[in-house]
Amino acid sequence: MKRIISLILTVLTVVALFTGCGKKKQNALVYFLNFKPESAAVYEELAKKYEQEKGVKVKVVTAAANTYEQTLKSEIAKTEAPTIFQVNGPIGYNSWKDYCLDIKDSKIYSYLSDKSLAIKSGDGVYAVPYVVEGYGIIYNNAIMDKYFALPNRQQKVGSMEEIKNFATLKIVVDDMTKNKEKLGIDGVFASTSLSSGEDWRFTTHLLNIPLYYEYKSAQDKDATTALLESKEIDFKYEQNYKKIFDLYIENSATKKTLLGSKSVADSMAEFALSKAAMVQNGNWAWSQISGVKGNTVDEKDIKMLPIYIGVDGEEKQGICIGTENYFAINKNVSEEKRKASLDFLDWLFSSETGKREVTQKLGFITPFNTFKESETSNDPLAKEIIRYLNDDEKTVIPWIFTAFPSENFKKETGSALLDYVQGTKTWKEVRQTVVEKWKSERK
Repeated sequence: MKRIISLILTVLTVVALFTGCGKKKQNALVYFLNFKPESAAVYEELAKKYEQEKGVKVKVVTAAANTYEQTLKSEIAKTEAPTIFQVNGPIGYNSWKDYCLDIKDSKIYSYLSDKSLAIKSGDGVYAVPYVVEGYGIIYNNAIMDKYFALPNRQQKVGSMEEIKNFATLKIVVDDMTKNKEKLGIDGVFASTSLSSGEDWRFTTHLLNIPLYYEYKSAQDKDATTALLESKEIDFKYEQNYKKIFDLYIENSATKKTLLGSKSVADSMAEFALSKAAMVQNGNWAWSQISGVKGNTVDEKDIKMLPIYIGVDGEEKQGICIGTENYFAINKNVSEEKRKASLDFLDWLFSSETGKREVTQKLGFITPFNTFKESETSNDPLAKEIIRYLNDDEKTVIPWIFTAFPSENFKKETGSALLDYVQGTKTWKEVRQTVVEKWKSERK
């Protein structure tokens, strides 16, 4: 009996040990902290497929809108810290350089078509961009065709091809507002989302344009570098910024005093349901538009227009193209986790499964040479980005907002814009906020 009991205990011990090992193997070797809430579901599905193919568990955590920096700060201090995280250009790298692994010998870096796109310091490579994106004014061409067919419309502009500057855009938008009942829309523009954490389209993307024009002629420097080194800004084109912002809020699907309650999702739903003809956003918005229940916008009618602000020579302006999305590997995790994380990125951008999901589900236009022309994204907004990239007569505006001083600067700018639309702050005070917060955050 003693022998039997001893044998049973031995068996139970062995089983427990193997069960424990099994559980340990299920711990995630890869922990990806995702920046984009709109892509969360796709990344989670990718993690499942990777585990099925490679047997390696990938944990995906997505930060809420406009909370990535604080989420990363919290998560990276934990025992199970993110192994893959994102930095948004040079400012982001400067904040997190103590955590960034040198990946100059990695496959993911070797895949970059243009190695100059990577974030480097000395001889090291510390982050690689994984998507090239573009933004502008997305419009529903079916509604625009309906407008241009109206017998009583103004006759100064006859087609979208004639809209090449702010003055022409304003003529069309103002007249569309007068005819919005005939067009069946609530407003020309979908709501300007100014609720907390949802104002990034205007505090970064829109503000990018006047500051680009202010710094594009900086001597011996590109606009991003010049802006990054700027301790103060003149905000020379703030009235141009005001012009386009006012055009949005005065011709909106929502009364401007209520815009503080609107999210990006609200805005995209209005566009998807044809309650608005235009919306400022980027090519990533296609998944939001197509995913709205009851979507009435035909894929062939999704087009994009540059964001004109009324500066000289903007007739040659293209849309805003660049990236703020760079992958970095946490150098402070184990070598096993570092390798597993690089293997996951390799699979994501070189395997048949990964590439298919990247193009068809995430809708990425990637900067990697692993993608054949037939494997590029075929969603309508991605096609618009490629169209502008290939237009030699248009000069695209780079994403220099990656050189903005801080998240706090953007938050304060967004708060000032909200006060402006609610009538509690003048535009002069908005300008003052932008200039003063830039200076104080740079310090």
